[in-house]
Amino acid sequence: MTTAWLLFLPACFALNAFPGPNNMTAFVNGARMPVATALIASLGRLPAFALLITITAVGLGAVLAASASALWVIKIVGALYLTYIGIRMVLARPAPVEDDGQADMLPLARQDFLIAISNPKAIAIFTAFFPQFLDHTQPVEPQILAMGGVFLALETVAAALYILAGKLMHTTVQQFGGFGMLQKGVGGFLVFSGVSMALSSQR
Repeated sequence: MTTAWLLFLPACFALNAFPGPNNMTAFVNGARMPVATALIASLGRLPAFALLITITAVGLGAVLAASASALWVIKIVGALYLTYIGIRMVLARPAPVEDDGQADMLPLARQDFLIAISNPKAIAIFTAFFPQFLDHTQPVEPQILAMGGVFLALETVAAALYILAGKLMHTTVQQFGGFGMLQKGVGGFLVFSGVSMALSSQR
């Protein structure tokens, strides 16, 4: 394994494990439903990231990064969606605890996909972070795809860790206000993330 890969792996996992919108959603799901159900639902983010990685590999990601207007539109759309999801979580009735594994995973996976695909930070990761570890004496596309594969694997590990953390805190959450409080807290976090994105896009 080259020095670049030895540096890439821990740095990449640090990004995967950051408590962003997808991971916080996984935490909530882990707290209120079986681990297997929550994990399958969290896999909805993988097609979104795979699509963005493919776009980056063929060069469109660099175009988006270079185009101020295109990136601004992506940021605003992502900010609006995260804010919308957050407000819905804050105002909605507490989601039921699904102990029997009968939760409908398709809407959950779809939500995870939409959160991931609308997050402009993903584009920043693939267009600014990945190139730091490229060997420019070798073809770029295969390297980006290889890094992308590792990113997706580590993203699955990070999601599983957040789900397990949610499951471990199941009893604690019930003692301190229940799942309604947790749902509203994560909803507030998503609203904060959306507003922060919108404000950063103005700079």
